[in-house]
Amino acid sequence: MTRPMPIPSLSRRAFLVGGAAAGALAISGGWNRAFAAPILTVESLTLDVNGKAAKVFAVKGPAGEGIFAKEGDRLSGAVLNASDTPAVMHWHGQIFAPPDQDRARPDGGELGPGGTDQVDFPLTPGTHWMHSHTLSEQQLLAAPLVTREADAGDAQDVVVMLHDFSFRSPQEILAGLGGSSTHGSHGMGGTMQGMPGMAMPGMNHSGHGMSGMGGGMMTHANDVGYDAFLANRRTLGDPDVVRVEKGGRVRLRIINGGTATAFFISAPGLSPRCIAVDGVPCAPLLAEAFPLAQGQRIDLMVEIPAGGGAFPVLAQVEASPRRTGLVLATAGASVPRIPEAAERPQGLLDLDFEARLSAGKPLPRRRADKVFPIMLGEEAGYRWTINGRTHAEAEPFVVSPGERVEMTFMNPTGMSHPMHLHGHHFQVVGIGGRRFSGAVRDTVMVPPHMPVTIAFDAGQKGEWFLHCHHLYHMATGMMAVLKVA
Repeated sequence: MTRPMPIPSLSRRAFLVGGAAAGALAISGGWNRAFAAPILTVESLTLDVNGKAAKVFAVKGPAGEGIFAKEGDRLSGAVLNASDTPAVMHWHGQIFAPPDQDRARPDGGELGPGGTDQVDFPLTPGTHWMHSHTLSEQQLLAAPLVTREADAGDAQDVVVMLHDFSFRSPQEILAGLGGSSTHGSHGMGGTMQGMPGMAMPGMNHSGHGMSGMGGGMMTHANDVGYDAFLANRRTLGDPDVVRVEKGGRVRLRIINGGTATAFFISAPGLSPRCIAVDGVPCAPLLAEAFPLAQGQRIDLMVEIPAGGGAFPVLAQVEASPRRTGLVLATAGASVPRIPEAAERPQGLLDLDFEARLSAGKPLPRRRADKVFPIMLGEEAGYRWTINGRTHAEAEPFVVSPGERVEMTFMNPTGMSHPMHLHGHHFQVVGIGGRRFSGAVRDTVMVPPHMPVTIAFDAGQKGEWFLHCHHLYHMATGMMAVLKVA
């Protein structure tokens, strides 16, 4: 049984060495599959979680789990699926996809067990990640994809990869929710098919009754009961302890790889300030706790006190006292045991923090060429929809390259939905009835009964997924296509 693979904590020098290693694997000119070693390998392994063995996946790069590069590098080489499960890899946060990898969609198609594929594209700077676009994401088929910015300075980088974990298979989880996949072979992979089960009318998946308010469900979170929550594949019972320097600056690059769980991030004793969301710089912003929805990333800058010590970085589950995290510790510091349950539960994620964010480089002001209302829906049988249709039923949203597009998400359902658009960054420009110049990001939380408006300029031609990043909402229908043609 393996221990969790380390996710590197990197100084500036080490990060640049890692970037050089990634660049060394880039192939210029011709490509020969027979002789090239893979730059990424998807593997099956056994992980010990609270003393019990579990089969999970890992995505290994040149320096361990994931890819760590520097601005200007390309991800160029072979991807090998050495596992026994098909994978559909999504390069989350990358805004360029090469035409030669278009198999009906720019993100590419299914890579079967033992299969190899070539990738070659410039890496988008910032804190991003890669993950399976099938149910196997629940089994940790995900990893960091971090490209250090040219102006990142000399801060030490510490990557924190969050996961929700279950000993049940994702198929069992979906069946237990009362849902079945609506995607078939539409890019979700063979693991998405054939999950039976219907929810009882008048009750939702969490067992909460229907409220009489507008026919909607009671607002709630956490419709999946998890066995553990992990930070860098470890629980708080045996946390990752990262060595930091007294008086040093640390950039926490935090990735929510949870499939159905949102977190609040805190770093007691360190006064963190947010400097980027979803890999894109924002105006620095202080907070005691930072909301982080599924699929989102946040970069927090902290300064280690000159006297040193041990400092937890905590991720507490939305609407729950449960939490995970790691510890930053200077040499010789005593690392205390941190309970896996906080003294009190957190509340539900809302948009208060989102409304305070502002972009480091906002979109140029211009009138929208296309405006789309996006109604998020919930129906009996754990069926989640966009504008009343599941992905298998929906027509694409059609735009032309370069057009300014606005989408307003409306959510009358009982749960929040982290909405993610592939291949683009967008700016949050409206919350409720208020227009403002918000953050530029690729995933935005849409809570119940609070409209959220985003704006973006349509990018490269292709068919780009727009979906909820709650895995089981996506699997049962809450996904559509933006067609740039």
